[in-house]
Amino acid sequence: MNDMSIIPVRKIVHVDMDAFYASVEQRDNPELRGKPLAVGGSAARGVVAAASYEARAFGVHSAMPSVTAKRKCPELIFVPPRFDVYKAVSQQIREIFAEYTPLIEPLSLDEAYLDVTENLKGMEIATEIAQEIRAKIKQVTGLNASAGISYNKFLAKMASDLNKPNGQAVITPKNGPGFVETLPVKKFHGVGPATAERMRKYGIETGLDLKSKSLIFLQEHFGKSGPYFYGIARGIDERQVKPDRIRKSVGAEDTFVEDIDELERATAELKPLAEKVWRYCEAQGISGKTVTVKIKYSDFTQATRSRTSIIPYAGVTDVLDAASGLLATVYPFKRSVRLLGVTLSSLTNDRSDDLQDRQQLDLNL
Repeated sequence: MNDMSIIPVRKIVHVDMDAFYASVEQRDNPELRGKPLAVGGSAARGVVAAASYEARAFGVHSAMPSVTAKRKCPELIFVPPRFDVYKAVSQQIREIFAEYTPLIEPLSLDEAYLDVTENLKGMEIATEIAQEIRAKIKQVTGLNASAGISYNKFLAKMASDLNKPNGQAVITPKNGPGFVETLPVKKFHGVGPATAERMRKYGIETGLDLKSKSLIFLQEHFGKSGPYFYGIARGIDERQVKPDRIRKSVGAEDTFVEDIDELERATAELKPLAEKVWRYCEAQGISGKTVTVKIKYSDFTQATRSRTSIIPYAGVTDVLDAASGLLATVYPFKRSVRLLGVTLSSLTNDRSDDLQDRQQLDLNL
């Protein structure tokens, strides 16, 4: 008699708010409803943070320069972002998720994975859970959400895009491998434009092409991501929904109204960025060991420089000093500087011990 226990198929829901920032603005201002809207700066150097579906119909999308967006859609209305409001709404949504499962892995303010295999409502059907959650979000916030339901994170994420906006889709274990085979790899979550282009050079344009490559080949050409690509090509993704997911980095950047040529001016622009990063770290009780400076030039080429400390940075002054030193290494600038960014990574939440260690090092103990 076979006594092997049957492992239940996981039930993963990916919830993704529809045009979140823009939808909040349209909810709060009736005059904006039904109109092409961009959240972001309208100035010459501005960037679109989010676009309403009315704006998307003209080809406007997030991360697009505002000048380009305005050219595509002359009627486009720009609204400055209100991140405090978006965070408050995101918290309302998070509280709704928590009524169903403690296994919530937020990806950003507007999307999250939920593992509802065993849920607090005792509901058997994940699609019904997703419908309930979406209805409750609409009732509480007045906003639409889409959802994807599947047996793993990768497919749940892909499914949530299938019936946007204000819809949901399910990919079953039976249909998963076939769904992946027909999908262009450039649409895979986790495959960015650069990776998609590298894959194309190796003749990999669809999931079926990816499936035809051996694990050894994928490891050789894509390193640590190789096993992940090998798995998802077969509809397999063993990653767990991690409710204690820790951010890998904290960053801030700024695009300047006018390009900068002088080191002194550029260094001065690092201060508010370092302060913004450190405010977040203080609020979360964390620090980090690696400071990275990002420099984007007027021709849109960019460079990064990083420095890693033996122990986490103890304060904003240390972060700023490190960032300033890194920036100085690329001066004279090969072009005028359009954007600067400061990122703190190798994060840890054990600051008290680290601070004591740093003080001992400073004292040569």
